[in-house]
Amino acid sequence: MNKNIKNALKSKRTILSAALMVAATASVFAQGNGLAGINEATSMVSSYFDPGTKLIYAIGAVVGLIGGVKVYGKFSSGDPDTSKTAASWFGACIFLIVAATILRSFFL
Repeated sequence: MNKNIKNALKSKRTILSAALMVAATASVFAQGNGLAGINEATSMVSSYFDPGTKLIYAIGAVVGLIGGVKVYGKFSSGDPDTSKTAASWFGACIFLIVAATILRSFFL
């Protein structure tokens, strides 16, 4: 019976040591792949900023044109609220342009 217990403990130690070796090996491989993955993700995100910035500039231009037409319509009809409308549309365009520029300079 004493021999059976020793054999059982020996097999458990063997299995445990094999499991530890596999875990250690997996962690070594995971460190290298994790760094490569982070570098790849960084380069992918950085490559999207230039087209994204241009898209935000285009949206700002469209918003500016729509705002200009709305302000012209209010001015032509004699609405006393024209300066408030012009300021809000102009502020929206400035915000889009400044936000795109700041995001680009912050992340790149």
